[in-house]
Amino acid sequence: MRTLFLSPFTIVTLAAQPALADDVDTAIENFRRAGAGDFIGDSYGYAVFPSIGKGGIGIGGAHGKGEVFVGGKKVGKTKMSQITCGPHLGGQVYSQMIFFRDERAFDDFTFGIFECGAQARSQPCRFTG
Repeated sequence: MRTLFLSPFTIVTLAAQPALADDVDTAIENFRRAGAGDFIGDSYGYAVFPSIGKGGIGIGGAHGKGEVFVGGKKVGKTKMSQITCGPHLGGQVYSQMIFFRDERAFDDFTFGIFECGAQARSQPCRFTG
């Protein structure tokens, strides 16, 4: 039963993980065109998740990989994972950027003292430099 129950989530997550390097550049450009250019230019750094796959049936989750930049230069990779339970059905794929206002915010992110709270549930992010 467990394998059947997690299969839809697995399919959505695997389908949402294309080649990362080209997708990061495309995601940054898409965010610039959407009006985030000032944030990108004014921030100490940022993390880009070009594709986060999310899905579930009752129990669900999300997973995405990205890259971290400081001063416009890549300094590492990151990933996020989320597990949820409750009434939900379906899946989605989205992009996300996290901006660091200053070095302290960047340090909190890189040392794992960071949770993305765009929804009611938090999404722990992991950094590998």
